[in-house]
Amino acid sequence: MASQPDSEIQPAPTSLKGLIRQLGPGLIITSIIVGSGELIVTPKLGSEVGFRLLWFIILGCLLKVFVQIELGRYAITRGMTTLVALNGLPGPRIVVSWVLWIWLAMYVCLVPQVAGMVGGAATAVQLAGLKVAVEPLAIAVGMSCAVLLVIGRYRLVEIASTAMVVGFTITTVVAVATLQSTPYAITGSQIASGFSFQLPANVATAFGCFGLIGVGASELIYYPYWCLEKGYGRRLGPDDGTSEWQARAKAWLRVMRIDAWTSFVLYTSTTVAFYLLGAAVLHAKNMTVENAHMIETLSHMYRTTFGEWSIWLFVVGALAVLYSTIFGGTASNARLFADALGLWRLKTYRDEAERVKWIKIGCVILPVLFTGVFLWAGNPVYLVFVGAIGQGMMLPFLAGAAVYFHFTNPHRGLRAAPASLAGLLMAAAAMGSLGVYQVVTAF
Repeated sequence: MASQPDSEIQPAPTSLKGLIRQLGPGLIITSIIVGSGELIVTPKLGSEVGFRLLWFIILGCLLKVFVQIELGRYAITRGMTTLVALNGLPGPRIVVSWVLWIWLAMYVCLVPQVAGMVGGAATAVQLAGLKVAVEPLAIAVGMSCAVLLVIGRYRLVEIASTAMVVGFTITTVVAVATLQSTPYAITGSQIASGFSFQLPANVATAFGCFGLIGVGASELIYYPYWCLEKGYGRRLGPDDGTSEWQARAKAWLRVMRIDAWTSFVLYTSTTVAFYLLGAAVLHAKNMTVENAHMIETLSHMYRTTFGEWSIWLFVVGALAVLYSTIFGGTASNARLFADALGLWRLKTYRDEAERVKWIKIGCVILPVLFTGVFLWAGNPVYLVFVGAIGQGMMLPFLAGAAVYFHFTNPHRGLRAAPASLAGLLMAAAAMGSLGVYQVVTAF
């Protein structure tokens, strides 16, 4: 990590007020995480299998936090972005590490995933009553995203979309409670059946769901970038080997852990709420989340609970979730795009200003790709699942990298505590097993 001026080195906040101020940027990542996994894939899984995979949803959200924290720990203490860190893993290399070639395959899969969200957002606008074909609406969604990012309106959209997503999240949790006064009330026996610890015969939807819910593989890769850009590593300062640096590192890592676990509570509550609505309403009505009527079908989770008027509430919330995910995903993927150009030796940056320039170029190229893929393929649910499967297949490698980072950390005092290490090892084992199971099932 490049040296920072002493004026930028700060101790971690210790007061509640200071922690809240520092956690604010981190918690905004939650609005990015509440995206296609929670809105589309989780209710789809509930509509297909009912309540019996509730345990799977909770476990999927929980295990990935340990990997997230370890990747964040490495970024903050070493000052390295995720791709640079992965490029340093041992093993064969063809220009870059073998792990980065696997990441590149997942990165390509993200294009159809975000394309599906572009289509979903366009469909939501159409369902709101705008009598315009879905194609020009999709173009408007993609191009507005590119323009806002290039002209530097990220903060404005971030604040507005976060406010709407938080409102939609609270409304969804309220919907689960309100559902108890309808014929689709959730019973104790149904909740109990959700902890049968069984997988369905067709695990494709469940595997895709595991790849997206909570902190998906792409968010695990993004998270260290945002930790560095929000200043965790900069305020820590370079590793000078002193006890003062280690003390600051412990304090900033504590802030990062609070960030991650607070986000976990929020997005797990949201994910479970969407799953319960899908299982209680869509499964009971024998409704499947299909391509042509995706948003309309999902809106029944609200319409059954609050009444037909709430279709507007759902449409606005769904549009906020999808657009904020497209927007945040584009900003994140543009950074990965710029990073990858350097790692693959396709571009050498003279200075940080040139790197920022290529991030903006990525903010234009990516929305064009997303929109073009949707216009060509349609089928938003299918497109989202392409990305979901790609992310699911990447998870074991990220977990393995996190384990490697833990045991090669030169500062034993900064390594994960025994309980966290146990969670990390469990996460790696579960992700690896599920990945192997998916491959075997596919063949």
